[in-house]
Amino acid sequence: MRSYRIASIPGDGIGPEVISAGEKVLQVVAERDGGFKLTFDRFDWGSDYYKTHGIMMPKDGRDQIKAHDAIFFGAVGAPDVPDHITLWGLRLAICQPFDQYANVRPTRVLPGITSPLRHVKDKELDWVIVRENSEGEYAGVGGRVHQGFPEEVATDVTMFTRTGVERIIRFAFELARSRPRKKLTIVTKSNAQRHGMVMWDDIALEVAAKYPDVTWDKMLVDAMTMRMVIKPETLDTIVATNLHADILSDLAAALAGSLGIAPTANLNPERKFPSMFEPIHGSAFDIVGKGIANPIGTFWTSVMMLEHLGQPKAAQRMMRAIERVTADVKFHTPDLGGKARTDDVTEAVCATLQGDNT
Repeated sequence: MRSYRIASIPGDGIGPEVISAGEKVLQVVAERDGGFKLTFDRFDWGSDYYKTHGIMMPKDGRDQIKAHDAIFFGAVGAPDVPDHITLWGLRLAICQPFDQYANVRPTRVLPGITSPLRHVKDKELDWVIVRENSEGEYAGVGGRVHQGFPEEVATDVTMFTRTGVERIIRFAFELARSRPRKKLTIVTKSNAQRHGMVMWDDIALEVAAKYPDVTWDKMLVDAMTMRMVIKPETLDTIVATNLHADILSDLAAALAGSLGIAPTANLNPERKFPSMFEPIHGSAFDIVGKGIANPIGTFWTSVMMLEHLGQPKAAQRMMRAIERVTADVKFHTPDLGGKARTDDVTEAVCATLQGDNT
């Protein structure tokens, strides 16, 4: 029997609630399929750890998790800790050194969930957004000087490298090629950002020449927001920079019905380091402890983790269970307009998994 060790980092806010739900469902599907075993090693890093130790995770934190098969991550961020400390101290402190350069965010309108877009049905919004996850606007290059004086200056320098841009666009073309429509939209802003983004465009042209079977087009990021709302059926696979895709993927999740259902995979495609899987909804301190956090995003994230681990049958079984549960409105949490609780949804998915004989 294949055994996988998962580094579980619940993090902040509702993170512990949804990660616990995710671990429970993952154990059920592992027992149901019987061909593999999951062991979760929990690491209680995050804002509470920071308040005690002055850092978000131990200095040797990455060494503690680098031998794991995957990382299961809840959320990061707290109202009483500056966001740049929480983000750079934990999530980015894992993503960037582990070269998890491909952030993959699928978007679909799941059965039973209503999109805020008019006339959009289940199959009319089926996207995968690929986000460059290692450089660009979040490269961390810049500084701040003369603080508190009239001449204070702060800079954040967007860094694009040929290696970074080429590999993410190639990854996106490969992903688009694997999907039925074989269609890719490359998002840019080269009319205003005439150096880095023009290089992005140039590299896209070079890479596209190697994928004649993939139909592709290019959109400016501002126009892309309108296209996502007005003509969602024209989109399939999308690739964009770190900042642009960060924003567009939140819009995509909202258009699919809720941030609470959206999954993410932070992939190191070469598998030199473990990849990290997280729902995108954030720490959501306004609902902490109320028992109403939507665990569907965590469950869908678990599907992506199972696929990455090489367990496609279990991943398919879990996705079927998710869709059967969301189709029943009595299992909709408040973010979807319902009254269900986190435990209700979790138990429903577990029961559906156990009763799935396909």
